[in-house]
Amino acid sequence: MKKLYSFIAGILLLASSASLNAQCAGNRYHDYIFPIAPTVTSNVTYGSNVKVGGTTQTLLMDIYEPTGDVSASRALVIVAHGGSFIGGSKTGTDVVPLCKDLAKLGYVAVSMEYRIGMTNFPFPGPDSADATESVMRAVHDGRAAVRYFRKNARVGGNTYKIDTNNIFFAGVSAGGFIGLHMAYLDQLPEYPTYIDTLGQPGLLGGVEGISGSPGYPSEVKAVVNICGALGDTAWIKPGDEPVLSFHGTNDNTVPYGSAIIVLSGFYPLLEVDGSASINTQVDNLGIENCFISWAGQDHVPEVGTSATALAYYDSTITITRNFLEHYTCGVALNCNYTSTPGVGINEIASDADFNIYPNPTYNSATIDLAAFKGKELNIELYDAMGRKAKSINMIKTDTYTLERDNLPSGIYFMNVMVEGKIFSKKIIFE
Repeated sequence: MKKLYSFIAGILLLASSASLNAQCAGNRYHDYIFPIAPTVTSNVTYGSNVKVGGTTQTLLMDIYEPTGDVSASRALVIVAHGGSFIGGSKTGTDVVPLCKDLAKLGYVAVSMEYRIGMTNFPFPGPDSADATESVMRAVHDGRAAVRYFRKNARVGGNTYKIDTNNIFFAGVSAGGFIGLHMAYLDQLPEYPTYIDTLGQPGLLGGVEGISGSPGYPSEVKAVVNICGALGDTAWIKPGDEPVLSFHGTNDNTVPYGSAIIVLSGFYPLLEVDGSASINTQVDNLGIENCFISWAGQDHVPEVGTSATALAYYDSTITITRNFLEHYTCGVALNCNYTSTPGVGINEIASDADFNIYPNPTYNSATIDLAAFKGKELNIELYDAMGRKAKSINMIKTDTYTLERDNLPSGIYFMNVMVEGKIFSKKIIFE
């Protein structure tokens, strides 16, 4: 009998592998193979629930599909906006570019709204219970959004041709909180005792909530966390979902490590564990992950239209592409910046990188920049606390000698920025 089960498991594995290979054909999920602007279906209802104040909110989402796509099975990424749980929008500049570019890669991307608002904000001021309740409401909505697509695939004709084995969640700031709590706060005994999931309107329904499509699974395959945090890394257990995290070391909105989060710079709420603390825990537990530490950067540096923001956004979408492709297509996990999706038009070669030698060093180090072929670039050096230590602007050279000058001993992070892209390495001064 065991041999029969092993044979059946092998057949299923081969079938799954064949499905993945077919789905990823033609560089799907790697390049912008759908360059035309995505087809957007706005304000699709995925559920409803009671919000702060006692009224009921209809929950809406915008669905971005690759224009011209004929595939019958597509991976899905649900994206949640930021806004400290008191603001933000599914049409915000923090999420729309992500949805558009994910759709160009071949994903169906969804920008979801969720219930925002915090009891006692702005007066007399929210406390830890108010803040936790706002997160739980949003997490319930996130779970409902996932369930919507599994229900639609099962009994609704699979309107959006979703492969329900490949559903991912990505979030920016507060949206990162949502994805992390969906992944790791998955047992009711872990909920704070002051969260009433049995009697308080808007919080009913235990872990899953009652925001829509009950009875369907809300699990996701992996999470992309951009500058979010988790209530407690103790909730993370062996075998939990893989995670990709981005976070600035100088984030003054959401702690980089473990610290008290202060809403709007004025209301201290509760201690949370930011991306650096999450990274330590998942590493200790052997959970597959990538962690991108943005030296010296504040909150969400990838949002905006400045040259710096666009450079960080390019790194964000490229590394996100690499991370998701690992799970959708079975390619090796690559946590590094490689090449912008859709290489071939005015792009730096995929092997572009730089080297530092000697490293560690005492007084100076040579930076080998030959891979950038004499393009104009900027170099920034940050200490382990995220403080800028040096800045060298607008140079064109194959090698550059970095002098230590009066820098203290320690680990530093070097960013080389060229044509809107960021390449990073560590350097140690002994």
